[in-house]
Parts: sequence; structure tokens; C-alpha cells
Amino acid sequence: MTDELLIKKANSKYSLTEEIATRKRALNFYSLANILPDPDIVLRKQGKDIRIYKELLCDPHVFACTQSRKSGVLSLNWEINRGLDKDKNAKAVEELLKKLDIQKLISDILDATQFGFQPLEIIWKKTKSGHVLPEKIVAKPQEWFCFDDDNNLKFRTKSDYYGEIVPDKKFLLAQNNPSYNNPYGERTLSRVFWAVTFKKGGLKFWVVFTEKYGMPHLIGKHPRGASKEETNTLADMLEDMVQDAIAVIPDDSSVEIQEANKSSSAEIYEKLIDKMNAEISKAILGQTLTTEVGSTGSYAASNTHMAVRQDIIDSDKKLVESTINQLIQWIYDINFSNEDVPIFEMYAPEEVDLTLAQRDKILSETGVKFTKEYFIKAYGFEEDDFEIKEDISPIQNPQFKEFRESQPSAPGQDQIENLLEFISTKKLNNQAQQMISPLISLIEECESFEEACELLTDKNLHSKQFEQSLQKALFLCELQGRSDGLE
Repeated sequence: MTDELLIKKANSKYSLTEEIATRKRALNFYSLANILPDPDIVLRKQGKDIRIYKELLCDPHVFACTQSRKSGVLSLNWEINRGLDKDKNAKAVEELLKKLDIQKLISDILDATQFGFQPLEIIWKKTKSGHVLPEKIVAKPQEWFCFDDDNNLKFRTKSDYYGEIVPDKKFLLAQNNPSYNNPYGERTLSRVFWAVTFKKGGLKFWVVFTEKYGMPHLIGKHPRGASKEETNTLADMLEDMVQDAIAVIPDDSSVEIQEANKSSSAEIYEKLIDKMNAEISKAILGQTLTTEVGSTGSYAASNTHMAVRQDIIDSDKKLVESTINQLIQWIYDINFSNEDVPIFEMYAPEEVDLTLAQRDKILSETGVKFTKEYFIKAYGFEEDDFEIKEDISPIQNPQFKEFRESQPSAPGQDQIENLLEFISTKKLNNQAQQMISPLISLIEECESFEEACELLTDKNLHSKQFEQSLQKALFLCELQGRSDGLE
């Protein structure tokens, strides 16, 4: 029995190679002119398009969080075929990305994390070498595009409201966690829409509250028999007084100033706004401590929150890498179809372990010799990045003489060592003891610091014999230096 018969036997009506569950055959799916509806719940309930999310970026906290998330990826280094040899085509692609303003391209791709997807139109141009390469890549507004029943990107035009399929290799499409049910991608701004809305309402009421209770109340009193016209006149005077602090009232009327005391009520609005900011931070960054330290944070908690943020950065980095690698694939399909396609990769700059470097410096100065393999393993260098110099000569590091192999004595060395014998350690200690002992006895008899200073004179400090010994030692050191060739 052949494989084809086995496939048909699995189902008498459909074969195993056919797609059965499709949108066109689904019970609860409806589309208009082959346009896939945007499943975003917020947009459907508001009856608006994606442009309402762009207004959310006017909120300072939303903008700060989105920029913080972007900066985590923009701060990374990038390279083509990292750690591998680059041929001339790979080097040409690397130079091309630099000319295209790679930082702007990465930032545009990261907009997909906010709006779900980001179309980028490629303007191709034929070069003098005969290659067809991107001249520029432009991010286009998301509201200009939609998807059909097969999840293909369509561009809506004035002549075709329902959109036309975009040409092959013309648009790069960055999508944030797309699925079969939602090719429009996941939008972080959709998750902060209501938090920003409630925050705006809280700010509005807080401003009204501040205006109402932040200033003292003016209470006007008039005689009981006053007419309605007189009452309105007094009210107008009080209203002017709030602005100008000046009022003229009849002598039988009075004005009282009552201070407002509603500070405890104002905390309700502050807590509401803080809560909404925390929700915004969690939706965009996955945590709060990198943007809101607060009063209850801890070192361990901040490390945990930074680890969560790092996971999001790694996810965004993969989105950028996959999009740019798609661009490189198209460049090679058009120009170098039979060659291996290089890989675009982003990575964090490695920090040098200063403790390890300091230790290795000390060891190398004492005579330890490290191999290339050690530097490659410990510091991440490439083999062609450095060369190991010859051992440092003994003259450059005389203080570590005891770690070096024995050297033949220089001319006159034996005579100098013989001269050192008359300056023995025991003799120098005896001379120092004779000089210091009487001085200590005199200081112990002093009653004040000033009296002790007066005793520290040449008459009491018998140091002449000791000074002569030191002069001899210095003279011998100079002879030793000249013997070693030092000036």
C-alpha cells in the first residue's frame, strides 16, 4: 500500500496534506471583503482604530516606560557573523546597515511591541556594481494596513479601501507575538489604555479638588433684611476678592476667612495615580522597580525586577534580529543566491572583571606567564585580537628579583657584597637602640606634648653614628645600581 493510499485512507473526504480548519469554513468567523477584523478588544469597544494608542504616548509615564524598554535593546552591540570570518559580501552588508542608520531601523522595529506590528517599506536601488540593495527603509503608519483571511499584509489605498496585497520583498513586517487568530500582534499600549484613562480622570478631579480646597474660603455676612440684589452684589465682591484680594463692602456686612483642611482627602487621588502608574510599568516593562523605587523596595527585589526586564529585552532583541535577518535573506536572494547567508546578531558589551585583571597583573609582574588560551577563556578575546609579548626584563621589575631565575653575577658584584658585611643587621639594631632608648626615657618624664617637642633636639637625639651607617648603606646601594647598569 503506497503512502498516498494511506493518506486517503485516513479520511475518505480529505487527505492529511490538506488544511481543514480554515477561516472560510469556520462557523463563527465572518470577514468583510476578505479583510481580517482586528481582534483588539479595546479598539472594538471604542469603535476606533490604532491611532488612539498613539495619543497614549503623550502621557509622561507611558513615554518614559516605552523609551526605557527601547533603550534596553538600543544599548546592545550588533555584528554580522559574530566570531566568524567575514567574506566580502558579509562585510558589504555590514557597511550597508551602517549607512541605513541601523539605530533608527532598530527603533522603528521596536514600535511593533507597542502597536502589535510595524510595516517597513524598502526602497531598492541598483548600484554601480550591478547589485540591487536597499537605499532606505521607511516605517509606515499601521493604520494604512490590514490583513486578509490568509494573514497576508494588505495596503489600503484611496482606490481600494479593502486593500491590495503588498509585493514580495517590498515590505518588512515586524510582528510582536503574532498568532493565526491575531496577525496584528500583541499591543502593550492596549493593556495600558484604561490605566491611562483612569489616570487622566484622577488628575482632572485632583486639579478641581486642589482649586476648590487649596485656597481659603471667604464667607460673607449681611443683615437679615438685605435684599436679593444686595446678596448677589456681596457674592460678586467676594468672587473679585478671591482674584484681587481687595473688596469694598458696607459697614454693616462682614467677611470671614476660613482655612481649608482637606489634605487627607487629596491622598486618595495621589494613590489612584500611583496605582495607575504601577499598572502601566508592569504592562510595558513587566515590573515596577526600575521606574518606581518607592519606599519598600529592597536590593533582592530590585535584582529580581531587573531580571524580569532583561527577559523582555531578550525577547525584543529576537524580534529585531529576525526582522533584519529577513532583510539580509532578501538581499542574498536577489544578489548572491548561491552563497551562505550571514547572521545579524545583537549582544551586550562584556564588562572586564577588574578583580581578575588586577590579580593577573600582579601575577605577571612576579614572573607568571599566561598563555593565549587563558586570555581567550578568561576575557573572551579572539585569537587574532592580541599578541603575547616577551617576558619583562629583570631591570624593569627589580622589586620582584626573588621570583626570577638566578642570573650570573655582574662584574664587581662579589666585591660589593663583601663591603655589605660590615653593615650587619645586629649592628644597625644596636645603634638604633642606643639612639632611641634615652629619648624614650626623657619623653616618659614629660608632662605635656609641648615639653616633649622641646626635648626632640640634636643634643638629645644621638643619631650621628646611625646616620653614618645609613650613608654607607646608601653609598653601597648606588654602587649596586651602577653595577646593574642603572643611572
